[in-house]
Amino acid sequence: MAKALFYALSRRASLKRLASRYGMATPDSFARRFIAGESTEEAIEAARTLQARGRLLTLDYLGESVTTADEATTAAREYLRLIEVIVASGIERNISLKLTQLGVGVDRATCVDNLRRILDPAQRHGFFVRIDMENSPYTEVTLEVFETMWQQQYRNVGVALQSALYRTEKDVSRMNALGARVRLVKGAYKEPASVAYQRKADVDAAFSRLTELLLDEGTYPAIATHDEQMIEHARVYAGSRGIAQDRFEFQMLYGIRRDLQAALLAAAYRMRVYVPFGREWFPYFMRRLGERPANVTFVIRSLFRERS
Repeated sequence: MAKALFYALSRRASLKRLASRYGMATPDSFARRFIAGESTEEAIEAARTLQARGRLLTLDYLGESVTTADEATTAAREYLRLIEVIVASGIERNISLKLTQLGVGVDRATCVDNLRRILDPAQRHGFFVRIDMENSPYTEVTLEVFETMWQQQYRNVGVALQSALYRTEKDVSRMNALGARVRLVKGAYKEPASVAYQRKADVDAAFSRLTELLLDEGTYPAIATHDEQMIEHARVYAGSRGIAQDRFEFQMLYGIRRDLQAALLAAAYRMRVYVPFGREWFPYFMRRLGERPANVTFVIRSLFRERS
């Protein structure tokens, strides 16, 4: 229910305008709990702080669902600039992107060309690039584009998969067979019962099964969750199978469960933080609220404080 509500709200232009006015206005504005900033420079500063605390990093330039080829080309150009800035900054060379940001919903060939424009300099400079998974209408085309890049010998790229979808066990096996790196998430999108589990218990059970499959047969999988039960399951399973802690990593989102991030680092696990930034932060922000409605109270209090 909450996920569907916040997804619908994320598409309201009037709400987006209101949030844009107040969400990032000051250093303690409500959206900054989850968003590193609107500029690349702010993101680099946040990333440096996290890296100094032992976290691995992925910079996520926010944006999705462009409607023209020109917008897709502009997004690709921003990623090229981001690569240059990261190289100059000296932080870890790791980024993520969405294919609808690069135009897959406009023209698949344009998207492939834009992705190749990013992967080429990324490969030269030693970057890893994660293709994030979007809602279910884009699952198959995302994997097909990924496989196109893989067949063209790009090995600096991985993909995310969602445990909420029925199809994902086959997709995990498909990626494991390639030797591709998978980021396993539960899924932040409201999906119909025809393609996805509707009960949290079923999503969790699938996440646990897929975690085991990735740990047994995957290539350096990323277990991306803030759920302590899912994390504990991964830890216990890996230990029981003699899987070394450097053969996988845990991942969390910027600003979420920093206590748990620190605990995993203290236990000598690899811990990566996704650092989202950019002016198109509102849809991402609303999905975070939908995943954890308790954050709404924090946002409301912050908003009233900023407007008083």
